[in-house]
Amino acid sequence: MELLDVVDENNNLTGDVIDREIVHKEGLWHREVAVIILNEQGKMLLEKRSPTKKQSPNKWALCAGHIEAGDKPENAIVREMQEEIGVKVDISQLEFLKVARRDIKFRDEQYNRAFQYTYLWRTSKKEEDFTVQIEELTEVKYFDIKEIEEAMKNKDNNFAFAKEEYINEILNLAEDRFNE
Repeated sequence: MELLDVVDENNNLTGDVIDREIVHKEGLWHREVAVIILNEQGKMLLEKRSPTKKQSPNKWALCAGHIEAGDKPENAIVREMQEEIGVKVDISQLEFLKVARRDIKFRDEQYNRAFQYTYLWRTSKKEEDFTVQIEELTEVKYFDIKEIEEAMKNKDNNFAFAKEEYINEILNLAEDRFNE
């Protein structure tokens, strides 16, 4: 059981703490974190989700997760990076980018209504330097940002980005940061 703080449509805490499964089933607003990981060549690291995942199995996605009840976004992103890809970072190594409002309905009548706190991490690590959490992922891979943009334009089903405008905004932020 993973307990989440419920927020309203403006990202204000409601005081309700509810199990993640119920939050998604009922379409309740909650908080998540994600990190854009860029290497020295400006390529973005994506994770391939495990075939056992309920949402988006076997698809490429950002390193991301839920903010558990009572937790802070900066603690959650540090925890997710360590759990999913075996990287221990200090929050000072991450750049906060934005809070994205996501309102997605999946085919199985599940919802993901979340405020996603998005961070950026620049690294010289190679793909083989990451340790994937086998319950969550099968591998990690660096992608050229243009390759991801092209995949989204072509509605490539191998990526877990549900809303093209969301991922395009994230990709633009990544490109801007890399070119600074």
